Amino acid sequence: MTLLALFTLSAFFALLATCPAVFAQQLSLSIYPPHLETIIKSGKSILVGYTIQNLGDPVVIGANVLPFTPKEDGGIVIQEEFSGPVRFSLDNSNIQLAQPFFLNTKQSQQLLLRIRLPEGAPQGDYYYTFFVESEPPPSLEGRGPSTRSQARVGSNILITVTGNGVLDTKGKVTLFDVLPRFKLGNLRIFDTGDKIPVVLIVRNEGKNFVQTGGRIVLKGNFGEKATYDILPLNILADSQRVLAATPSAEVDCEGHRAVYCQRPVSLLVSGFFIGKYNLSADINFGEGTPIITASTTFLAIPIKFLLGLLLILVVARILIRKSRK
Repeated sequence: MTLLALFTLSAFFALLATCPAVFAQQLSLSIYPPHLETIIKSGKSILVGYTIQNLGDPVVIGANVLPFTPKEDGGIVIQEEFSGPVRFSLDNSNIQLAQPFFLNTKQSQQLLLRIRLPEGAPQGDYYYTFFVESEPPPSLEGRGPSTRSQARVGSNILITVTGNGVLDTKGKVTLFDVLPRFKLGNLRIFDTGDKIPVVLIVRNEGKNFVQTGGRIVLKGNFGEKATYDILPLNILADSQRVLAATPSAEVDCEGHRAVYCQRPVSLLVSGFFIGKYNLSADINFGEGTPIITASTTFLAIPIKFLLGLLLILVVARILIRKSRK
């Protein structure tokens, strides 16, 4: 038994010696402010102080700026190459853009980002993301591969270039409708107990980003009325976005096949509905801007109740016929 135990231990330690070592790094970075909106005139510059904090293991990071384009759901896509007339640089004496620097655990670093507009820069909006990104640790020779993880955290920058301070805000509703369970011609039909998913998509056709406001109003044929406030959201120039109204339209869709789980919705109205209903939307792009309106209708019928009643009548008729025979 002693020889067997010694042989087993020897084999175990030999196996450990041949296994590659894996080193995992805990990465956690934060940036403040997380968002910046500014108006700059041509030929001017501003200085913004960002605070970078390392909440994980010691890390080597680098800072950079790249443009982004908006998505309909409110997300963004960061471009791979720099473009646009805006110029960025760091005023730090020992740190420059795209040059790595070391940040210890729980250490903070202030980065002074200079944003400059050259003379004659075209008026309009320009969208960028200022981000810091960790560099993956190198593999250790003779110790096997390491876990090459990376962390990136960024702050979106919305820059409006204007000469006279007047903003170009134009918008239109591209879609305001409900997502019905059934549709018969132009009729949108729901069961009385269904949730009513409402979709409101607005496009910004101006040259400057805008912040939405307004309300959605539901009116029934018996005089009932409900009002839902549209949440303030930024719509970037020449883009469209699904607006959201309170109460939030976010629901738990795990394992559900409901129509409102198939795409983003602006509002999900719950209740007991019967008859014809009218939905209207009033949207504005800030104080003093024109109000954009849209409307739609839907019909609520007790479909399940009627089907159950029909089934009862059919069964009753069959039973009556059998009893007569």
